[in-house]
Amino acid sequence: MSQLSVVSPVNGEVYVERSYANEAQIAAALSAGQRAGENWRRSSVEERAAIVLKAVDIFVAMNSVLAEEITWQMGRPIRYTPGEINGFEERARYMASIAPEALSAIYPEPKEGFSRFIVREPLGQVMVVAPWNYPYLTAVNAVVPALLSGNTVIIKHSAQTPLCAERFVQAFTEAGLPEGVFQFLHLDHPATERVIKAPEINFVAFTGSVAGGQMVERCTAGLFKGSGLELGGKDPAYVRSDANLPHAIETVIDGAFFNSGQSCCGIERAYVHESVFDAFVDGAIALVKSYVLDDPSKEETTLGPLVKPSAARFAREQVSEAVGQGAVAHIDSALFERDEASSAYMAPQLLTQLSHKMRVMTEETFGPVLGVQAVRNDEEAIALMNDSDYGLTAAVFTEDQEAAISIGNRVNTGTWFMNRCDYLDPALAWTGVKHSGRGCTLSSVGFEQLTRPKSFHLKSKI
Repeated sequence: MSQLSVVSPVNGEVYVERSYANEAQIAAALSAGQRAGENWRRSSVEERAAIVLKAVDIFVAMNSVLAEEITWQMGRPIRYTPGEINGFEERARYMASIAPEALSAIYPEPKEGFSRFIVREPLGQVMVVAPWNYPYLTAVNAVVPALLSGNTVIIKHSAQTPLCAERFVQAFTEAGLPEGVFQFLHLDHPATERVIKAPEINFVAFTGSVAGGQMVERCTAGLFKGSGLELGGKDPAYVRSDANLPHAIETVIDGAFFNSGQSCCGIERAYVHESVFDAFVDGAIALVKSYVLDDPSKEETTLGPLVKPSAARFAREQVSEAVGQGAVAHIDSALFERDEASSAYMAPQLLTQLSHKMRVMTEETFGPVLGVQAVRNDEEAIALMNDSDYGLTAAVFTEDQEAAISIGNRVNTGTWFMNRCDYLDPALAWTGVKHSGRGCTLSSVGFEQLTRPKSFHLKSKI
């Protein structure tokens, strides 16, 4: 049986080791999930919601432990990791609160002599493949609505964050979830593909790279099973001439550099009206220089390492290439003592004098790098925002809500923000377009891909 070793980006040492599941363990989990589903699907939505809420209470009570584990597994500063547990709680409680109505039967207009309605049936067994960058916030989007809908769940977490899968299942088991309803498997890539293809799996919820999403599509091709894919982004922000500039600077910079830029909905490119461009850049540079790059287990650290040295190397290569093509780098990495070219620690960078001929403005960076480009008007900003293979979120900073709506109607994106960014509201559908994926989580709409409609057409008078 092969071994999974998590090398912490904090110090480059092995933090935890686990054994990958073997074929017998995989088969047992698939079978257990199928068996458990027979009773779980017959439970009421209210019964499921009660267990979910109890599990959330247990989960939140472990906040300090979970936060420390997140920091050591993927490198986010300890001052921020407790916030992920708070976000988990918000989304889980909201989904539990709306589930009874979202999953209720649909009754069309009355028709004499007939009783007609549509019920929402669970799909069966759902496989959730979760990433490392927000290990609980991404997973909760699929796990909780899947369970509330009456499905059973197998979660396969990133090899960087295996403890998150274990803790997730632990909380739900302690809450009284029946055996087999929610399980985890530590899987390597071949075994992951094997489980995705397994006839016992009825739906795959995947969050990760475009290449990973393509793998899911290849594995499910011809099997008539559904999948939901969230595949990242190259999200833009547009700062109009009428924007509240201090707010725009603070929000865009936070959206770009929080979690070391490792957010699928983080801001990676900013388009700023030429009339406020210089002021925006000056304010942004000053704010970026205030970051503290250091060991994320220290409370004063505001910028931790990237998840791996290879991720930092990739981001540096984009920056170096852009500078070689004429871009201007405004942050001297020497200001950050912990910046180490051979490690996962990388100083933040802000670039100007850019064009879309540069990879840093078109290819996902997933690191602490922001490109800032001047634009003349709304038309130019819209064209540049849409000039991307991705479409997860986009933002505008303006005092004019009508203009924000008008521009948003023309931008190809799953979520359109005004005066904020990098946030998921559980009451709104979370979805993307183009290479950002397909499907939807959160909100009442998020239950639809995890259920199938079944119509009842009953003739009462013969």
